[in-house]
Amino acid sequence: MTTIGFVGLGVMGRPMAEHLAAAGHDVTGFSRGDASRSAARDAGLRVADSVAEAVTGAELVITVLPDSPDVESVALGTDGILAHLADGADYIDLSTIRPETARDVATAVIEAGHGALDAPVSGGEAGAREGTLSVMVGGESSTLERWRSVLETFGASVVHVGPSGSGQVVKAANQLVVALHLQALAEAVVFLEAQGVDVETALSVIRKGLGGSTVLERKTDSVLADDFRAGFRSELHAKDLAIVEMTSRTAGVGLPATGLVAQLLRSVVARGQGGSDHSALVELARSMNGGAGA
Repeated sequence: MTTIGFVGLGVMGRPMAEHLAAAGHDVTGFSRGDASRSAARDAGLRVADSVAEAVTGAELVITVLPDSPDVESVALGTDGILAHLADGADYIDLSTIRPETARDVATAVIEAGHGALDAPVSGGEAGAREGTLSVMVGGESSTLERWRSVLETFGASVVHVGPSGSGQVVKAANQLVVALHLQALAEAVVFLEAQGVDVETALSVIRKGLGGSTVLERKTDSVLADDFRAGFRSELHAKDLAIVEMTSRTAGVGLPATGLVAQLLRSVVARGQGGSDHSALVELARSMNGGAGA
């Protein structure tokens, strides 16, 4: 059993914390939002009133936060994680943030005498609930091996991909692949509807062929039901693609298709659907073609 401080009990973090508690770990969670803390208590988790309370005495601290400034503030800010991290304790960040921020945070934590990993996840809310997430780990392999069994509590795949920041680079690549698959689904739906073909039947065939993907497996049913309640918010995916664009610009590589989908996701957010699921790209595609929501 490991004593774990878990910061970030939102849509993704809460089910991960629940898996850790169910596996017998001593988990104390904290989230900045009242609603998230209340939902975590309702789920049976022990919830602290501050980062300091959640972190103090923990052998391992885990965060799942929305963006780079959140991680910098919570990890390194006054009264943050590093200020209260016990001797011998380590820190793992599961958020999706800029690779350079992940490297800066890891450097500060390691220089203070602790282990640090950037370990973003893929699989969405469903993967978090099912404990089938894919975990992409950057940092020292020895630190990963120390905590691999903890990560495997909610991750079906836990893979070391390189030094600090590498997990975030791989996650950025993952997010561009997911976005392109979602846009392909959106355009396929609009195309099929325009041709008068039964969309459900058509997608059931496509899913079994070379055009199939995890995106189609996970999103088809909700799209067919016009259910765009958030599993993963469009505004967060737009943020992730901004990371891809910024990182690719720094590297001097051109990613034209990614740039187009990034603009489409920003349009979803501008339409007031930032809190909707990223599959709301389907609604945008319909709107652009004179369909529902135009």
